[in-house]
Amino acid sequence: MSAIRAVLFDIGGVVQDSPLHAIARYERAHGLPANAINRAVAAAGETGAWARLERGELGLAGFYPRFEADCLAQGVRVDAARMMAEIAAVGVPRPQMLAAIHTLRERDLRVGALTNNWHADGPRLTDLHALFHVFIESRLVGLRKPDPRIYELACRELGVPPPATAFLDDIGKNLKSARALGMITIKVDDPDGALLELGALLGMDLLG
Repeated sequence: MSAIRAVLFDIGGVVQDSPLHAIARYERAHGLPANAINRAVAAAGETGAWARLERGELGLAGFYPRFEADCLAQGVRVDAARMMAEIAAVGVPRPQMLAAIHTLRERDLRVGALTNNWHADGPRLTDLHALFHVFIESRLVGLRKPDPRIYELACRELGVPPPATAFLDDIGKNLKSARALGMITIKVDDPDGALLELGALLGMDLLG
């Protein structure tokens, strides 16, 4: 019998289509080098506009000029409002993930969501809240992945310790922090493949 008692899902790139794909399309459409925007976000670090947006310290109106300045500092010219509109457009749930979440709940596992998001995301995610026992949003708690404290918060809310929790995310650095706390992690490149891996860990069919 599996020791896993809870499953924690990222939203964008796991339950929904990935915002990273929208950013990549924006880069291609505007002649920017691949991953230029993500490198600018990384260079700006925890004090940059993107990190502040996800911690709820900035709204979109304040974010746009600061983010454009962060990108320009790395030689990347971005229309932040247009890019964020394209990201918002990909927020479509993946049917197989929704079905898997229902199956997990039917099998009496605790199910949570842990997402880095921003204030404009709130209404867009409301329909998903009822699927989960716990829904942790970075913009509301003032913490963002990969800060270990947000994983600890999620586990406390779920009532399950990290070693009894599986976590699915599409970003490696977010999984690294989870693993350091003892969570079992699954990197989501292909949603079906990730559900096969999770199902094997749990001893159940999540694609049926």
